[in-house]
Amino acid sequence: KNRMPGEIITLSVGQCGNSVGKAFWGRLCREHGISDDGILEDFATDNSYDRKDVFFYQADDDRFIPRALLIDLEPSVVQGITNRYPHLYNPENVWHQFDGAGNNWAKGYHQAETHIEDIFDMIDREADNSDSLEGFVLNHSVSGGTGSGLGSMLLEQLNDRYPRKLIQTYSVFSPNESDVIVQPYNCTLTLKRLIQNVDSVIVIDNKAVNSVAANSLDGAQIDSEQINEIISTIMAATTTTLRYPGYMNNDLSGIMASLIPTPRLHFLMTGYTPLSLLNRQMSSSIKKTSVLDVMTRLLNMKNIIASVPVSRGRYISILNIIQGNVDPGQVHKSLQKIRQRRLAQFIPWGPAGIQVVLARRSPYIETSHRVSGLMLANHTSIHYLLGRTLQRFNKIRRVGAWIQNFNDAAPEGFDMEEEMENSKEELTNLIDEYKASQGPDYVNYNVI
Repeated sequence: KNRMPGEIITLSVGQCGNSVGKAFWGRLCREHGISDDGILEDFATDNSYDRKDVFFYQADDDRFIPRALLIDLEPSVVQGITNRYPHLYNPENVWHQFDGAGNNWAKGYHQAETHIEDIFDMIDREADNSDSLEGFVLNHSVSGGTGSGLGSMLLEQLNDRYPRKLIQTYSVFSPNESDVIVQPYNCTLTLKRLIQNVDSVIVIDNKAVNSVAANSLDGAQIDSEQINEIISTIMAATTTTLRYPGYMNNDLSGIMASLIPTPRLHFLMTGYTPLSLLNRQMSSSIKKTSVLDVMTRLLNMKNIIASVPVSRGRYISILNIIQGNVDPGQVHKSLQKIRQRRLAQFIPWGPAGIQVVLARRSPYIETSHRVSGLMLANHTSIHYLLGRTLQRFNKIRRVGAWIQNFNDAAPEGFDMEEEMENSKEELTNLIDEYKASQGPDYVNYNVI
């Protein structure tokens, strides 16, 4: 089982995707003892401990370069990143246009179609630079124009051109009170691609990130950079078993297989505890972290990063990645206590157990907590989040609001009306399937 994990190429798309990506790569560099210039720090000498090559490769001058592409339809965010890290990223992997997508999915999709070969020249070069590429990760938002529209085109094309490679996304869902009026269109059109072209979607619910942060950090005011830092902490934690391989789940397919029993139900939510922010005198209000404390807290609504009523649904699967100084015996005892106290309700048709992986933790980041934990969960209540999008889509669709903007921006010969209907149908079917998965008859779902 202990085979070497394959490489992963990360695509950050749009303003949100690149802002989150910047924080993610900053975090990975710190965890592996790599400087902002890609140079291994003097203190980071023990290379037996981690595997940098899943996410980085070494250049001829021995610098570590992220296997990352920075893609946007306007220049400000990616230029800000390359100014901040002038020697980290491969400059050939930074691609931007100048006009933006104006928060319009169709415009982002159309521009992506126009430039798709330029973008795939970069992707193919990165893929050829890998020994055994396992897959692609996309960071994006589903509500604007570039992360949604260009992101959608990329997912379709990746699926088409690399059919045997895994695709995972970190998809940022914005709160309902968005300043983008056409957000429900952008979101629904993108969800069609997330359903059809992706193996696993890690749902990052912005509203929930805010409330989890407020709960965890003693109510301190936090800004968007700190929000991105929290998101990057969660993203980095989901990849620890790939970067510090143990004997379990040391590749992406292993993680997905343990969480996704049926192909369409692949929208995962996360939980994390205890949260703390680097470089700030602001730490989590949690003082004690035993394995039981951490595993119990991960099941608490307050630490789950999706604004859905978990108590009204059931877990399909749970994978806890526990980092730190942990005795495996404590894990077994904690699981027994959680089972006795019935803290997690599972679906009736699958194995009702929490899977636990013990992962190493970076020796280069100081932390005041002995143990920290990430939960990746497949939970039926995600249909509430998807349902809110569908309701808002139906509301503006009924009055035909702003539909002309989408028709005008779409590629020639692209039937926008039909596309909206198809996307709505895909989303409706997914919501119905998540609801059906709560009952024992789900095993016969869609069996003809």
